[in-house]
Amino acid sequence: MLPWRRALRALAAALLVTGAVTLTPAATAAADPASSASSASSEVSSGWNDYACKPSAAHPRPVVLVHGTFGNSVDNWLVLAPYLVKRGYCVFSLDYGQLPGVPFFHGLGPIDKSAEQLDGFVDKVLASTGAKKADLVGHSQGGMMPRHYLKFLGGADKVNALIGLAPDNHGTTLLGLTKLLPYFPGVEDLLTMKTPGLADQVAGSAFLTKLNEGGDTVPGVRYTVISTKYDEVVTPYRTQFLDGPNVRNVTLQDLCPVDLSEHVATGILDRVAHHEVANALDPEHATPSTCLS
Repeated sequence: MLPWRRALRALAAALLVTGAVTLTPAATAAADPASSASSASSEVSSGWNDYACKPSAAHPRPVVLVHGTFGNSVDNWLVLAPYLVKRGYCVFSLDYGQLPGVPFFHGLGPIDKSAEQLDGFVDKVLASTGAKKADLVGHSQGGMMPRHYLKFLGGADKVNALIGLAPDNHGTTLLGLTKLLPYFPGVEDLLTMKTPGLADQVAGSAFLTKLNEGGDTVPGVRYTVISTKYDEVVTPYRTQFLDGPNVRNVTLQDLCPVDLSEHVATGILDRVAHHEVANALDPEHATPSTCLS
């Protein structure tokens, strides 16, 4: 591959910045070890990552949250994790795809290896809670990477549902991605490092070709994809959708026409999206999602 093409591919993938750490003051605080410890303490005190939590009869499966590229187990979920805890769920989140010498920004390692980390984490959660299966909720890469776990690592036997918030299920292209660089200081420096997890997410990559061969889904798992037509990172946004049985593809603007959330906000802040997550976790008690959700 010509060097400039290799650089463009790396740039495209690097802009799958779903951690949105620059959108919340906690992101800056978490870079400090003392602040990280404070954040972890806050999680446990609110029931998030509390390994003493036991699922209730109403919500019998633990929920595992899977962050996106350049994200981490805390900042990606500052809104959604407490939202689900208040609704009675046992909620857990992991860090994956770490690179040596790159603290805080994760989801950069080879995605198949990240899926192995998810495999081990789900086993840990199931052993702790005593549940037979978990539900997975992921943002961007975190909504796509678990599909490798389900398809190739036996995850389908341990997972009831996968809910993706703006997932890059079929990769992304360069369309408009360079416009994001000014919003994420340090990304250009990270582009100079070896970041296989980024290249794996470019449309047409060997990883995605293998992942999507033979169909998008596996039997026994329910899939929900929640997307926004204003997504500027995973484009065109409809490439996020899945085909297959037990799939529900949702566009936020069909639920709330004035919802202006783009890629990052869909995973981090959007209350309509989070209400749809709650509906997907408990479809028997789902309520309509509206602009007031």
